[in-house]
Amino acid sequence: MPREKKIFRVPENLSGARMDACVAALCEELTRSLAQQLIAEGAVLLCGKPAVKSTRAKAGDEITIILPELREVELEAQDIPLEIVYEDKDLLVVNKPKGMVVHPAPGNPDGTLVNALMYHCKGSLSGINGELRPGIVHRIDKDTSGLLVVAKNDTAHVHLSEQLSRHAMTRVYQAVVYGRLKEPQGIIEASIGRSQKDRKKMAVTDKNAKNAVTTYKTIAQYNSFTHIELRLKTGRTHQIRVHMAHIGHPVAGDPVYGPKSVITELGGQCLHAGTLGFIHPATSEYMEFTAPLPEYFTRFIAKLK
Repeated sequence: MPREKKIFRVPENLSGARMDACVAALCEELTRSLAQQLIAEGAVLLCGKPAVKSTRAKAGDEITIILPELREVELEAQDIPLEIVYEDKDLLVVNKPKGMVVHPAPGNPDGTLVNALMYHCKGSLSGINGELRPGIVHRIDKDTSGLLVVAKNDTAHVHLSEQLSRHAMTRVYQAVVYGRLKEPQGIIEASIGRSQKDRKKMAVTDKNAKNAVTTYKTIAQYNSFTHIELRLKTGRTHQIRVHMAHIGHPVAGDPVYGPKSVITELGGQCLHAGTLGFIHPATSEYMEFTAPLPEYFTRFIAKLK
């Protein structure tokens, strides 16, 4: 079976980055060490020619990444600490830390939320999403912290997925964004689809896009940043990050949609899924859970103050 290829255009915010760092940033499923390995194997092409690790990327350069061959996947149950907010025989709610990948992918075969769930649940997870994503109803980005609901059986998974598709789940986030918002609250309604310039990124566009709606309100303002609460009316990939960048207030620390000079101390976007609510698939009762702001978030706010 031929190896999968992914083609990217280097965005402005990665211009000047070393090739291995650029590849790892462009292809989310690759670690930097795996990116270095692929470069050494000649599996990374820069403008059609084998790339060199020390080469500096330029905005607009075409990078082709030939991914490693997929091997037969045998999910490993791993004893990784989990913060379980709620659990019963049908589902559990997890507070995912920043930096944890939700499910395995090339470059992240283990150490994921799924590996931890396999150990914790002893194989009792919904199989609807397939071998790599058992129990996963929805996901949040690696560097976004916060709440996820996980299905333990297929019946629960179907009910929860239907609520998600009907936009009936309550999902409230908190974020720190660049700049001071002119209006203390507002609504962003702008369709989101794959970026035509950079296939790794999403963008506000009319081409092959889906309707996306985000509401926001100000919690606190600082000199150059604003702490806000956001509610998702829809659930598109990178929705909050794309919408806030679209109105000129990208999420602080966002290496993809933020300014070229990234706030590295945050280790990624300052975005936390703090509230999650849904109808329980077995009892039909509405349940809502909250997760307090994590340390990286409160530390950054304290610094802004």
